[in-house]
Amino acid sequence: MTEGTTTSAAAEGVDTLSRLEQEGEIAADYLEGLLDIADLDGDIDMDVEADRAAVSIISDAGGRDLQKLVGRDGEVLEALQELTRLAVHRETGDRSRLMLDIAGYRAKKREELSELGAKAAAEVKSSGEPVKMKAMTPFERKVVHDAVKAAGLRSESEGEEPQRFVVVLPA
Repeated sequence: MTEGTTTSAAAEGVDTLSRLEQEGEIAADYLEGLLDIADLDGDIDMDVEADRAAVSIISDAGGRDLQKLVGRDGEVLEALQELTRLAVHRETGDRSRLMLDIAGYRAKKREELSELGAKAAAEVKSSGEPVKMKAMTPFERKVVHDAVKAAGLRSESEGEEPQRFVVVLPA
């Protein structure tokens, strides 16, 4: 690798980080406006995780009010994430893969799904038969795929949205 290539790759990494930080700032401004309109209290936390801007709304008051923004099975959270991605797209002109978490819902869900994926992988290892899981959102499937990969197996998504599901396959 030449010195110019190394410098170029480092500059590209900085450009990516600054772009993701900008996405987070735009998202935070948008979400603060929504919180004001809804008259809800919440603090905005921004980070960059796995090449994505990650924005969280947290509350010192235990997050009871914020549960309204999560909705049943995270449906409202998913909708708010899409609206926030659209707000970022409107400002930057680029498609955003931003992840939104509210009151720790996604973090807790990620933990549960990782465990579910690991259990399915263990079942496949012991039986040698594929395991079909229930329908999941894209976020949920991604977490399960990652857990299965960490267990040393492979998995695929099958079906059509919104009934798309993960199949865990023997090695």
